[in-house]
Amino acid sequence: MEQAQSNSRAALWMAGSISSFLAMSVAGRATTASLNVFQVMEMRSVIGFVMLLPLVFAVGGFPAMRTKRPLQHLGRNVVHYAGQAAWLYALTLIPLAELISIEFTTPIWGALLAVVFLREKVNVRKILAIVLGLIGVLVIVRPGVAEIKEGHLVMLAGAVAFGISIVMVKSLTRTDNVVRIIFWMLVIQSAIGLAPAIQTWQTPSTELWPWILLISFTGMSSHFCLARALAHADTTVVMPMDFLRLPLSALIGWLLFQEQIDVFTGAGALLILGGNLVNLQRRRAADATMIQP
Repeated sequence: MEQAQSNSRAALWMAGSISSFLAMSVAGRATTASLNVFQVMEMRSVIGFVMLLPLVFAVGGFPAMRTKRPLQHLGRNVVHYAGQAAWLYALTLIPLAELISIEFTTPIWGALLAVVFLREKVNVRKILAIVLGLIGVLVIVRPGVAEIKEGHLVMLAGAVAFGISIVMVKSLTRTDNVVRIIFWMLVIQSAIGLAPAIQTWQTPSTELWPWILLISFTGMSSHFCLARALAHADTTVVMPMDFLRLPLSALIGWLLFQEQIDVFTGAGALLILGGNLVNLQRRRAADATMIQP
């Protein structure tokens, strides 16, 4: 049954998505300060799976989770796992505002990859979006002028991985619903991450458990709320709301972690957001569903 369009409902779901992503950033910084990235990802996937079960049973239980495209789910989640690992690791290396700025190149990489793999047509807007995004990254990183930070390169690789994931999810949403996609994301990534998590395992302290539970919950709720927002309104309405994450992340970084924002990060972020806005002019909610960290 087609979901009724409502910008106000979309805004409420996006508020949930943005809050989840911001909380996940803070929880990620807190957990990775004491635990290895692979352990954090494994705990997040396993606990997130348990948290997802009420939704699974609400839509028909485990029989409803059967898919005719297991290989595409596997491929998508291998790439997405790599992107998540890069995102969490970069979170320990660079300020939140820089991390989110580079993360916002994801839809631009997705547009470029869609041209290559889905044979989407190239137009002036798409080219302009890609160019603005690339220039924005160069302004933030400033190769040859400032020392390139490891975190910038790691997050850039993560953004490309997320772009590949978006292209694959775009195809999966034609046959599988959001709960099924998240279900297989948690199952497959729990299996992928088991071995590295065991090798780096440390017993979490009591103080860390609230953060572990928070990152597990928000890792699921951020995707679900974003998908629900896209069901209520066009992408051109929903995705500009997500840009609020950038100034809010900068504010959180300043308040909680004493991170300062320089003029280059601000200018690069504006160019990247401008590229996204150009790209969004041609996209509709039925055409793409963005699933990130």
